[in-house]
Order: sequence, then C-alpha cells, then structure tokens
Amino acid sequence: MSFLSVAGWISDSFPIIRIVIISLMVAIGLAIIVIIMFQPSSTSGMGALTGQRDTFYAKDKSKSLESVMKKLTVILGSIEGVLAILFFVTLLIYRA
Repeated sequence: MSFLSVAGWISDSFPIIRIVIISLMVAIGLAIIVIIMFQPSSTSGMGALTGQRDTFYAKDKSKSLESVMKKLTVILGSIEGVLAILFFVTLLIYRA
C-alpha cells in the first residue's frame, strides 16, 4: 500500500474536485485583482516633501475601508495559496 493511496471512490472524484478548485482559484484571483485595483496607493514618505502633515484620520486607519481591503487581500491570498497546494496534492495522488 502506497503512502499516497486513497479509496477508489475518492480518487474517482478527483477530476471533479480539481475543476471546483480551479474555478475557486479563478474567482478568488479575480476578486484579489479587483480589491487591489480599488485600494488607494500608499505614499507613506511623500508628505515630508510637500509639507503635508498626518491627520487624525490618517493615523487611525485600523477601522477604515483601506484597512479592511488590505486584510481581505491577505485573507484571499492565503486561501488562494491553500487551494493551489490542494490542487497539486490531488495531482500527486491521482495520476490519471
């Protein structure tokens, strides 16, 4: 018995599982692209050149939309990575 062997009904469902994983990866990838496109650019050091000062709003960004979008980008990127690993594990187990 091999280390990577699984039950027959599980290995028979791997093509369907791979299609679902690929579809999720495409949808999450498009969501990441859209979220990143809507994020404002971070020009952290440019205020000193123009004489602008940080406001209270700029310092308290933990509850802002920008912070939520950055957290969502990290979460979706992590999910994308896990799905990619799962996809390649199914390729290793099911070699047909």
